[in-house]
Amino acid sequence: MKMVTAGDIYDFLNVCAPFETAMSFDNAGFLVGERQAPVSAVLLALDITPKVVGEAARLGAELIISHHPVIFQPLRRMGPRDVPYLLAQHGIGAICAHTNLDLAPGGVNTCLAEALGLSDIRGLKPYGANGLWEGLVGTLPRGDSPLEFAQYVKTALGCGGLKYVDGGKPVRTVALCGGAGADLLEDAAQAGADAFVTADTKHHQLLLAKQLGVTLVDAGHFNTEDVVILPLKANLQEQFPTVHFQKSEVLCDPAQYL
Repeated sequence: MKMVTAGDIYDFLNVCAPFETAMSFDNAGFLVGERQAPVSAVLLALDITPKVVGEAARLGAELIISHHPVIFQPLRRMGPRDVPYLLAQHGIGAICAHTNLDLAPGGVNTCLAEALGLSDIRGLKPYGANGLWEGLVGTLPRGDSPLEFAQYVKTALGCGGLKYVDGGKPVRTVALCGGAGADLLEDAAQAGADAFVTADTKHHQLLLAKQLGVTLVDAGHFNTEDVVILPLKANLQEQFPTVHFQKSEVLCDPAQYL
């Protein structure tokens, strides 16, 4: 039986979420390692931290697949505590699927919509001319008050806490964008959304949500994006049954709530 390589896994991901569709500011792709490296175990994590590298080394993983790029800004110096250094030291490769996975069908936003139990899912704002969407819109199976909806999101995503703006009307139509998607708030309002779920909101966006009558739920960057990891793991495991895929157990939401 042919040994699976890191390049095989990259090529499969490139079909599911083409790296060429990543946004211009991004640095998604095969960032550490080489294509021909044989792979028997892979760790998946939203972020690659020193603890995640240690976990991968204990697992005997030759590759880590993450959402956030392990190299984003130009590297001006690299020391023994820096993640790229640690990856090289342990001989572990890194493939990072970022905005291409946000936009892809079945990617971050799709998984977020499914985690929230939405139906009739459709695009919020087109991205380029390739049929991809920045954010999605769907329908709740019932009408919630803004408070009930915020509580529902907290439970559905396993949030330690969240902040929200009461839009002043029942919530049935929900727009969403995983991660820092609050710039789509006005698009959500124009799409007729009663609520918008995202993360990393700023003060002026909270005020605007109130003005627009949209219940804005900031459920945190980690919890609105980590929903993609287990479905991605299942997809990869089905495609490469001889490889052991594992979700990181050491990585969690870095935010704590009082």
